[in-house]
Amino acid sequence: MEQPRSFIQLLGVTLRGIAMGAADVVPGVSGGTIAFITGIYEELINSLGNINWTAFKKIKTEGLSSFWKYINGNFFVALFLGIGISILSLARIVIYLMENHPVLLWAFFFGLVLGSAQLILKTVKKWNVAVWLALLVGIAIAGYISSIHTVGTGGSSWYLVLSGALAICAMILPGISGAFILVLLGSYSLVINGLKEADFKLIGLFSLGCLIGILAFSKFLKFLFKHYKNIVLALLSGFLIGSLWKMWPWQNYLGNEPIIVHSDGREEWMKTNVWPSDYSLSENHIIGAIILAVIGFALVYFMERIGSKNKAE
Repeated sequence: MEQPRSFIQLLGVTLRGIAMGAADVVPGVSGGTIAFITGIYEELINSLGNINWTAFKKIKTEGLSSFWKYINGNFFVALFLGIGISILSLARIVIYLMENHPVLLWAFFFGLVLGSAQLILKTVKKWNVAVWLALLVGIAIAGYISSIHTVGTGGSSWYLVLSGALAICAMILPGISGAFILVLLGSYSLVINGLKEADFKLIGLFSLGCLIGILAFSKFLKFLFKHYKNIVLALLSGFLIGSLWKMWPWQNYLGNEPIIVHSDGREEWMKTNVWPSDYSLSENHIIGAIILAVIGFALVYFMERIGSKNKAE
């Protein structure tokens, strides 16, 4: 149970939620990364883990106020308010940039994730064989996921619930992108369009899956952080390093046929990483990309300082 926050502190949590929501919209970027480098990741996992039968018994024995404090309710409201605001507003901006200025957007996130990886590595207190192995396993898993292309589609109710459960588990893991998991499942466009068009049935089914997934997975993460923290941190660092393959800014189309054609006629093409000199899809923006990558890398330190201040308070 956390100490009560002031209005300004809660506003800071909301701003972190806005950043998390914007990151979660982009396939390849994780909101969990933003949570970690801004200093609220462990609080998020621990608070989610407190939503259990003991918490609900407090409503009967000690009242709603005790329940609310036990689950860190103000924190949740502030954080998910920010995530909601971001997804419903900034999502359009992020998607526009992803479609029209991909090199610049991915360069910024490449620098952000690279800075995040080295920051998390610094928090590992003790290195041994198990920790090094966890780092390598994390790199391998994220690298493999980043190399996979879309493999399925689905819009039925059960599939939307499943998509939500799997995506939210990825979203709270730094380095594993929930949006990219949705791409792999074939549900990304469906969910994004549902948000744009305010399809409340679709949003409700997807949210149900998210609720089921996050409540179950957070308890497992809480246990791991408590008993194997260094190994978990190394694994998460590996996820970030491995995901850099997916975020490489320069990618050309591969082959002569789209990998998938949607019902509205929109085509998705397989891409492969190339050197900047071989990039052929649009304006190269090499200098701009380097500048934005450096800004993304430096921004990690800015957010980490905010996170450190938040912990101190």
